Formats: sequence, C-alpha cells, structure tokens
Amino acid sequence: MSQLSHSQLKKKPHGGKSFLLNQRQLVDNIPILLFAALLLFLSVQAPYFLGWQNITTILRQTVPLAILCFGLVCVVTGGGDDVVSGGIDISLPAIAVLGAAIISEGLTHQGAGYLTIALWAIGASLLAGAVNAVLVVWVKLPPLLATLATSVAFIGITNLITQQRRISVTDSAIVAFRDNRYWGLPTAVWFMLIIFAVLLFVLYRTRWGLHLQASGGNREAAEMSGLSVKRLVAQSYLLAALTAVLAALALVARGSGSSPGTEESLLLEMVLATFIGSAFSRRRVVTIGGALLGALLVNALSNGLALLRVDIFWVGAIKGALILLVLATSALKSRGRY
Repeated sequence: MSQLSHSQLKKKPHGGKSFLLNQRQLVDNIPILLFAALLLFLSVQAPYFLGWQNITTILRQTVPLAILCFGLVCVVTGGGDDVVSGGIDISLPAIAVLGAAIISEGLTHQGAGYLTIALWAIGASLLAGAVNAVLVVWVKLPPLLATLATSVAFIGITNLITQQRRISVTDSAIVAFRDNRYWGLPTAVWFMLIIFAVLLFVLYRTRWGLHLQASGGNREAAEMSGLSVKRLVAQSYLLAALTAVLAALALVARGSGSSPGTEESLLLEMVLATFIGSAFSRRRVVTIGGALLGALLVNALSNGLALLRVDIFWVGAIKGALILLVLATSALKSRGRY
C-alpha cells in the first residue's frame, strides 16, 4: 500500500506537467484553430470559394500584403517578438502607399522613365527606413511609438503628392504585370514567390541572417559575443523599407494606380497575418514561411466574407477581434501563464 502511494506521488507531478503542456499547446493554437474553423465554414457556405478562379484571385490579392509581412518579419527577427519593446514597424504600409503614389505620379503625370521612377521610389523608401532606424536605434524611442509617428508623417507626404486623390495608371508594363500569367499563375504571384525565396535565403541561410536572429533572440548574449546589434537592427529597418517599395509596385498593379487610405486596411492585415503565421513555427516565432501562410489565410478570410456579402464594417471588426486574440495569446505565452 505504501509502495502504491509512493508510486502515485511520483507520477502526479508528471501528470500535472503533461496537463500544463497540453494547456499551453491549446492556448498557442487557439488563433490558428479559429482561423481553420472560419475557413471551413466559408468553404461550405460561400459560393465558388474553392474554385480555381477564386483561388487565383486570392493569390493575386495576397501579393502586396505578403511582401509587407516579409518586411515586418525582418524587423521582428532583429528586435525580438515583444510587440511593445521588441522589433515592430507599423509604418511599412504607409511606406508602401508612399511608394505607390510616387510610381503612379511618375507614370501618369510626370512622364518619367522606369529607371527614374524606380530610383525615386527606392530612394524615398530607404530614406523612410533610415528615419525609423535612427529613431529606434540611436534616439532609442520605443519601436511602436517611433514607427507610429513616422507612419503619420509618411501618410502626410503621400497626401501632398496625390492631393488625396486617386491616380489611375494605364501603363502597359503595369497592365502586363497585373494581367499576364505563367504556368497558370499571375505574374504578381511569381514576383511574390521570388521575393519569398530571396528573403528565406537571406534570413536563414546567410551569416547576416543568423546574426540577426541571434540579435532578436537574446540581445545581451549577442552583444557579449561581439555582434553589432545596433547595426543589425538598423539594417533590418532598411531591408523592411525595401520590401515596402516592392509591395508598392504590387499595389499599383493590383489597384491600377494609387488610392488614398489603402494603408489602413494593410496595417490591420499585416499585423494579423504576420503574428498568426507564428502558429506555423515550432518555436512559435514569426518566420517568412509563416508570414506567407498567414497572409494567404487573411486574404482567404476577406474573400470568403465578401462572397457571403458580409458588411465591410463587420469584416473589420472580425479582423480586429482576431488581432486582439493573437496578441493576447502571445502576451500570455511570454509571461509564462501557460
């Protein structure tokens, strides 16, 4: 009897640990489980949701968002995944919309050549990224506050360029980028996949990428090992800004020009897609692959709700609730409550 009691006492902590582990896994997977349930519902209820034509539409619509998510992953990788004190750049949609305005203005009203327009857009985006880097790395403002402030400034510059009016683009190259297909997929989707492959290699197969991961994983240990954490973090903001100008090209092609206010929905979806994508990582951290899957999920959700003719305000409310759920889950995990 005493041996049985002793055995039970030995097994009890193990059972408690197993229960806590299962509970932690459940909490970690709540956002992705909810997404899966929503998509399952849409696949049953929404007409043509799983049709190939609709799937290619989802893929095409995903391109600007996915590229922005790739940029955000770069910043989070270098600064850490704490959404307040870690790496974050919520100005990326504003940089992309600024780039789209420059491209549209150059093609439609200025008659500039492609190379000139590319230099304008890339220069403006890299300058925006440099401003973010200075504010975060050297002025030492919290990244969330710094990029919120610059986002407002970049939107103001965009409004000065466009006078808050839509700029339509009918350039043949942009139309071809929007409409052409290769092997059944739109050109824009191939463009996104190339950027995905390049950043996948840069972040996970190069010395610089490994150093950036070390910087975000444990800043003190990275500094003790001799890494220049400030330089790495600053470079991550510049790389993210470069992805934003690539997203700008996709935005111009998708919308046949530049439209004011686009950055608002992009910001909401970028944060949701990037952090929901962490559910696909074994270590529950944001990754390039997870960001791509997250962007596809977010756009599939938007598409399905549109097919069901759900009011656009309800769509925003649903996405906002999902963001709160994702961030709450992340906060609980980081504080060790589960």
